[in-house]
Amino acid sequence: MDLDPSSALVLFSGGQDSTTCLAWALSRYQRVETIGFSYGQRHAVEMEVREPVRRAIAGLSVVWANRLGPDRVVSLDVLGSISKSALTADLPMETRPDGLPVTFVPGRNLVFLTFAAIVAYQRGLKHVVAGVCETDFSGYPDCRDDTVKALQVAINLGMEARLVLETPLMWIDKADTWRLAESMGGHALVDLIVEETHTCYLGDRARRHDWGVGCGACDACRLRANGWSRYRA
Repeated sequence: MDLDPSSALVLFSGGQDSTTCLAWALSRYQRVETIGFSYGQRHAVEMEVREPVRRAIAGLSVVWANRLGPDRVVSLDVLGSISKSALTADLPMETRPDGLPVTFVPGRNLVFLTFAAIVAYQRGLKHVVAGVCETDFSGYPDCRDDTVKALQVAINLGMEARLVLETPLMWIDKADTWRLAESMGGHALVDLIVEETHTCYLGDRARRHDWGVGCGACDACRLRANGWSRYRA
């Protein structure tokens, strides 16, 4: 299978990190497509903001608009049905006995990246871009660099391919994620992320903060808020 080195598939949830990654890919590759996953997530509102965010980011640049290709959503409801997690059930937001956040969905990123790799392979897209990070994150083991590198090896062995799993946020914190967005799209992109994207694990779109909307208390909101505070300092 010939994969186009100037192309990418972005795992796009409509949140801060994946929107920043979409801008990153649009700044580098000539052909960029997006993929999202519906897995029974508690914050399913993220699926509703994806297309408005895609339209808004295309509106920031004629070059980006010309490079942005189709979007697809893959249903993975079975993942939510077999995973006991505060992201897929009405459980309190706390830490598990093993120290992992109760929002950890076992194998989620492994499944997402594998399905994304399948789509990229079929579409001839060489780069698969994901917003995972182990610098400033909730502690999910499937966000670690070692995990992604190991999965890339397994995927390429299993598909006889040369796909590249790109993680542009892996070694930067949330403050630098805001700075990266500004460096690529200026204050217009930062404002878009604040106003349009969704991060809150509880799906709260009612409470407005300087950094966006959300409950303000879950891990996702806390990380986003702390990053914003350091970015604006």
